Amino acid sequence: MNQSIVIVPGIGNSKANHWQSHWEAEFSGARRIAPASWDTPDLADWIAALDATVARAEGPAVLICYSLGCVLFAHWRNVSTRSVRAAFLVAVPDPDGPRFPAAAKAFAALPTDGFGKQPILAIASSDDPYDPSGQGIAWATKQGATPILLGERDHLNGVSGLAGWGEGRALFTAFMTGLGG
Repeated sequence: MNQSIVIVPGIGNSKANHWQSHWEAEFSGARRIAPASWDTPDLADWIAALDATVARAEGPAVLICYSLGCVLFAHWRNVSTRSVRAAFLVAVPDPDGPRFPAAAKAFAALPTDGFGKQPILAIASSDDPYDPSGQGIAWATKQGATPILLGERDHLNGVSGLAGWGEGRALFTAFMTGLGG
């Protein structure tokens, strides 16, 4: 794939068995954000890390965001003047949900100014414990994302046993084809 890709994991980073890590290895030149701490997320630091990574991309990047990384995208989008080609959001969490990490409470005030004009696809599992009532995916939809609700896939992470997550890769490929790339 000849496209600048920015990998935006959630809290704790995406380990080797996570689909984001598999995809990063597949995409030549993909870049992962590098905040000061993956486990104690600081909103300003994470925004700066995303901004710096997007700035280093060759042309407008496609962001592949996971969990807290989806919320980060919204906060970054709200303050950055940099453009991206598109964003692929997976497992948008509900900050009011019972499993939202206390360490990430600064991320919880979700922006409501919309995602802008770039194409956004939001993928959700019907049994995601971090979005148990569907509020995360509903918020993303209200911001302009096109939602796709999958069946029961848990939090769509390495623990869910997805490995390279072929189903998600097919959705991403179709999304990119729709962008003309």
